[in-house]
Amino acid sequence: MKIEKTLRDLREKKKKGLIIYIAAGDPDLETTEQLVYTIAEAGADIIELGIPFSDPLADGPTIQQASQRALNGKVTIPKILSTIEKIRKKSSVPIALMTYYNPIFYYGLDRFVAGSKAVGVDGLIVPDLPLEESKELRDITERLEIELISFIAPTSTPERIDAIAKVAQGFIYCVSVTGVTGVRKNFSPKIVEMIEKIRLYTDVPLVIGFGISNYEQAKEATKYADAVIVGSAVVKIIENYQNDLSMLLGQVRSFVKSLKEAIQ
Repeated sequence: MKIEKTLRDLREKKKKGLIIYIAAGDPDLETTEQLVYTIAEAGADIIELGIPFSDPLADGPTIQQASQRALNGKVTIPKILSTIEKIRKKSSVPIALMTYYNPIFYYGLDRFVAGSKAVGVDGLIVPDLPLEESKELRDITERLEIELISFIAPTSTPERIDAIAKVAQGFIYCVSVTGVTGVRKNFSPKIVEMIEKIRLYTDVPLVIGFGISNYEQAKEATKYADAVIVGSAVVKIIENYQNDLSMLLGQVRSFVKSLKEAIQ
């Protein structure tokens, strides 16, 4: 299980992990491929690739627009999987696919997980799939050895945290705020309480996501968690420089480097 191993190895070395989210196919799949190499070289430990979907419930406006740009470019699951297959010839960076349950369901659960495994996907993040409804997909991911990432929100009860901790693989995605993804000014103190609560139930790596947008917040978050996820802030750079590939890669590279330096 590559994602969990990566984060546990970092923890043993007293280091923190950096996970970067980008939307696959924004602005096109060739650029996505180049971005993955650049982000990995700049120091990201894991890359979260979003599969664009027309109704992304957990995503704020920045990622919704990225999804829309990718959909306008006719990006599909098979095209994303074949891009990952290309990436795997040059990079072994752990990759988690982020998508909603609807696209997986329509594609076929077995077909989706098997196809992902075949091209070298390591994990799967499905924000709108509650624990109570996850058994069918979890059985398939366990059989094919893909890590299905669990979420815990600030509103989760101790019973729920315990139930999620028992099945958690890869890492637990600790949602730093209730609401959608996006750039926020302040880091919520509630997250610290939440992390301490979850630690009572499991030693699976804990990762803070939603609203981490700069290196000060990343540094603050990794005082408590094993790793941090940064998405909207990177997607914003892609939006701003989408018509100039070398500028885009340069800007993303320096931003990711600054995040990585901040959390060490």
